[in-house]
Amino acid sequence: MKVKDLPIPDALKAVIQKSGIEDLYPPQEDALFRTRVLKGGNLVLASPTASGKTLVAEICALKHVLEGFGKVLYLTPLRALASEKFRDFRKYEGLEKPGGGRVRVAISTGDYDSSDPWLGRFDIIVSTNEKVDSLLRHRAPWIENVSLIVSDELHYIVDGERGPTLEVVLARLMQINPRLQVLALSATIRNAQEIAEWLKADYITTDWRPVKLREGVYLDGVVSFNDGHVHRCEELYGNPAVNVAVEVVGNGGQALIFTETRRSSVEMASKLAPIMTKILSKREKDRLERIAHGILNSGERTRLSEALSRLVERGVAFHHAGLTGIHREAIEDAFRERLLKVVCATPTLAAGVNLPARVVILNSYQRYEVGYGRYPISILEYKQMAGRAGRPRYDAFGEAILIARSKDEEEYLMESYIKAQPERLWSKLGMEKVLRTHVLSTVASGFAHSDKGIMDFFERTLYAFQYGSRNIQTLIKNIVEFLLKEGFLECQGSSLEATSFGRRVSELYIDPISAVIIRDGLRRGSKLLTDISFLYLACHTPDMAPKFYPGRREEGSLQSYIEAHKDEFMVDLPLPEESEDSLALEEALAEVKCVRVLESWIDEVSEDGIIERFGVEPGDLYRLLESTKWILHAIHELSALLGRKEYLSRLERLMERVRSGVKEELLPLTRIEGIGRVRGRSLFNAGYRSLEDLRRASLTDLTKVPMIGTELAKRIKDQVGGKVSQEEMEKIRGGWMREQRLLTEYEP
Repeated sequence: MKVKDLPIPDALKAVIQKSGIEDLYPPQEDALFRTRVLKGGNLVLASPTASGKTLVAEICALKHVLEGFGKVLYLTPLRALASEKFRDFRKYEGLEKPGGGRVRVAISTGDYDSSDPWLGRFDIIVSTNEKVDSLLRHRAPWIENVSLIVSDELHYIVDGERGPTLEVVLARLMQINPRLQVLALSATIRNAQEIAEWLKADYITTDWRPVKLREGVYLDGVVSFNDGHVHRCEELYGNPAVNVAVEVVGNGGQALIFTETRRSSVEMASKLAPIMTKILSKREKDRLERIAHGILNSGERTRLSEALSRLVERGVAFHHAGLTGIHREAIEDAFRERLLKVVCATPTLAAGVNLPARVVILNSYQRYEVGYGRYPISILEYKQMAGRAGRPRYDAFGEAILIARSKDEEEYLMESYIKAQPERLWSKLGMEKVLRTHVLSTVASGFAHSDKGIMDFFERTLYAFQYGSRNIQTLIKNIVEFLLKEGFLECQGSSLEATSFGRRVSELYIDPISAVIIRDGLRRGSKLLTDISFLYLACHTPDMAPKFYPGRREEGSLQSYIEAHKDEFMVDLPLPEESEDSLALEEALAEVKCVRVLESWIDEVSEDGIIERFGVEPGDLYRLLESTKWILHAIHELSALLGRKEYLSRLERLMERVRSGVKEELLPLTRIEGIGRVRGRSLFNAGYRSLEDLRRASLTDLTKVPMIGTELAKRIKDQVGGKVSQEEMEKIRGGWMREQRLLTEYEP
């Protein structure tokens, strides 16, 4: 079937054809012609990676906008995937709508305490599941106009943390608009028919791929594939994954190696680097040198960014949650352009990011998580990783290879992963911790006003569909009693209503247990109010993640810290010599360790210094900072609601310091766009300690400050004001031109 034969507007066909697509893949043809999806029917589409699911979503979305005057919400589980889909949809922005104006596409993934009214002006909105949940809690009025919801990576519904939110969001949107069209996408859904019945949808499941996939196990230099094919790989190096990757690259392909931990991804890339650099052409080396230079000059320079830069120059990279978004994007783009030959990644890369390779190598079928240890990955997770094998337009086939260390393990991997069926998708909604926040939001957002109304909503969920609603009736009853007791809800006659406290907590997107801890801490106060008072209050909530559990050598110093700062805490901590509850003490020590990490951050200790001193991973530091900013905002808002205005100014300064990672004296400088903690300290040490100092400074003097180039000096002056002479402008132009000439040395 040709694109030109589709029953869609000609202008839409033209954009699709311009992107190089003339023929439909079989799964696309099945979805568009064997189901009611083009007539507004719901659809569950389960087909392998790179089989064209996104195009089906794009066609349905644009049909709503161009023919039905509708609005589209595209849901993803991850911000990185949302950014990728946003870029995919932007190619349609030039299309004219029948009512006038052109198609507009937006993305919204952050700030859970906003209704984002500006999104009402857009036709296609790409967002994360959590962000849409927060928009529903704020009753964003434009959501009622959504006529199509696309749920990408639907298999995330089995994720214990993210799955319940996705499930509730889908049920809520269908409650708001019973005529809403739902398109659910995934590479793998074993029980697609059951999911389709829940969504009242048609379903398409297929194993068709544009590039054939074969799966095998490597043992002692031999790869045995599931199709009976056997391949012998030269064992030139001491590591099986390195042996396979080197052979793949030598034959003109690219490899993805999935490792167990972030550290092992860096170690694997380091083993490959001296080998890969010998394979690169002069042109590739020049382009990679430029990319490596960009990595070093984006954000604070750390040992991690320096290591990444060195490896990228040699044609390999690591990819994990510890990297900044800019660095991850640089790696992904370089791999797509076939400049990077091998990327060594943790399993997070398999979660929907479009990064195919000729061969996918699983160096370990286990993963490691702090607090959980090592455990085997699910079959579903393995299939997601294996699905990255095979590059359309480049490869005739793709290979997914598991590494075995013994004959027994080889047989286990073949039977338990390669030949096995992925797990069914089961709801994870039936836990009190998960349900608490969703029961509160159901009432606080006005979607239910009674016990019956709450149950009516939860009967719409996948959990009720799979297990029956009776299984959660008692749980919901207990949660409602807790919410009434703690003042989140109140009875008004026969109806339930949220209190101002309950509504605000729901909007702030925090666990009601966190809200109780914050409220009680704010009411109690502390004998000595310091930043530690609020940092520990934030770290004491269940919403704080991750928590850093100390080693034995750290316990003594952390116990001393508790003793030294006991007058500053807003909650009771178990004192080491008095505590009989070892688990409570362990938890308190982990929370105090988080406080000490945060203290170091706002005291301007470098990322490397924090990592070395506390033994934390870069990605975990980033996650801690994100959690802290969110919870401190909640503490600030609840302080205002509870009338504790004496806390507000201190909290505002503390939030700024956590955001920028600086001492209080640098705050005036870090409020300037382009000035972070390192450049701010550089300016301060050079004598520029206020905006007035910067106004009086000459451009020439500013450029003498380390890390302040000519272009940034001009931007600083534009923001703070102050006169710039014509002579200085000529100098700045000359300096800028010299910088540009230096940068062109990195051009290919």
